[in-house]
Amino acid sequence: MHICFLTNEYPKEGFPHGGLGSFVKTIAQALVEKEIQVTVIGLNYTKHSERVIENGITIIRLKKSKVKGLAWFFNSKNIGKTIAEIHKKNPINIVEGAELSFAFLPKIKGIKYIIRLHGGHHFFAEGENRGINWWKGFQEKRSFKKADAFIAVSNYVKEHTAKYLSYNDKVIEVIFNPINSQLFQPQDIAIEINNITFAGTICEKKGVRDLIQAFPLVKEKFPNVILNLYGRDWFFSDGSSYMRMLQEVELPKISPFDKDVVFHGSIDYDQIPEAYAKAAVCVFPSHMETLGLVAPEAMAMEKAVVFTQLGPGPEVIEDGITGLLCNPHDPIDIACKINRILSDPDFANQLGKKARIAVLNSFESAILVEKNIQFYKNLI
Repeated sequence: MHICFLTNEYPKEGFPHGGLGSFVKTIAQALVEKEIQVTVIGLNYTKHSERVIENGITIIRLKKSKVKGLAWFFNSKNIGKTIAEIHKKNPINIVEGAELSFAFLPKIKGIKYIIRLHGGHHFFAEGENRGINWWKGFQEKRSFKKADAFIAVSNYVKEHTAKYLSYNDKVIEVIFNPINSQLFQPQDIAIEINNITFAGTICEKKGVRDLIQAFPLVKEKFPNVILNLYGRDWFFSDGSSYMRMLQEVELPKISPFDKDVVFHGSIDYDQIPEAYAKAAVCVFPSHMETLGLVAPEAMAMEKAVVFTQLGPGPEVIEDGITGLLCNPHDPIDIACKINRILSDPDFANQLGKKARIAVLNSFESAILVEKNIQFYKNLI
C-alpha cells in the first residue's frame, strides 16, 4: 500500500509547524513501521524544491509559485503533476489531505481521495467570530465534492462541520489522532513547581489572551509562578503580529506580573516533551478545537492538564479524573482550575497518572494506526 499525505507543515528543523504537521509526522512514521510506503507532498518553507527521505518517509517540498493572484493555480498544478509522476512509477492507493486540499487537484483514476477533518474554514468561522470568506468557502465545498471518503478526528468536528458542509453521502468515520507515547512519556526531569506551560499557536482561538488575563489571579495565590508560552506567532490580515499585540496591549494591563510571562517562540517537535516535563501544570484554554494534540500529548507524560470544556474537550478529558476542564472565555475559571492543581500536588499527581492510562487507551498510536489501515483497505 502506498499512502500520499498532502501538507505544507511537515516538521522541518528550524521552521515552525502546527498540529497538522505533527499529526502527519506521527502517523507517517507509524505506517512505515507497518511496511506501508508513505510519501508527503507540500510547498516548501524555503524558496526552492527539495526531496528528502527521513526514517523511510519520502518528503517532497515544492517551490511556491510567486505569480500574484494565481499562485493557488500554479501550486495546485505542480502538486497534481508531482502526484501523477509518482503514481506512474509507483502506484499510489490513497491521497489524504485536509479540508481544502482537493479544490483544484485533478483526480487520478485508481487513487482514492480522503479528507481528514482537522478543522477547515467553515468549521472555525464560529470560533473565530467571523463570516465565511466566499473564496475559501468555495474551495472547501469543491474539495468536499471531490473526496471519496472522510475521517473526522473527533465526534465534535464531524458534527460541527456538518452544520456547514455536506459529506455528499460519502463514507465518514471518527478516528482520533494518534499520540507518540514513546516520545511523550514521563521523563526523569525535575518538575518546576512554579511553572505553568502553554504550547500551541499564539493566537486568539487558542485562548492565549484569556490565559494571560487569568495569570494575575494565579499570582495572587502563588507569587512565584511563571507563565511559559511555547509556539509560533499568528498574524492579522494586515500582517501585524498577534504576539506583539499581546506584549504591547495585554501585558501592560497585568503589570507588574507581566515580567513573568515568557514567550519562548516556536521550538522543534522533539523539544516539546522537555517543555511539558518541567511544568507543574499544562494549560490549553482553546476557544475552538477539532481535537487538539497538545492536551493528550501532555497527558501522556503524566502531566496535570487544564483543557477547554468546549468542543471536543469532554472527549479528551474526564473532568476531575484525568484532568480539569475550564471555560476558556472566563479568566476567573481558568485561574481557579490552575490554582486547584498548584495547591494540591498529590491531586495533580493522581490526575497525571490517570491521564496517561486514558491516553494509552484512546490515543495509542499502534491501535489507531491499525484503524486507519483498515479504513484505507476498506476504501480501496
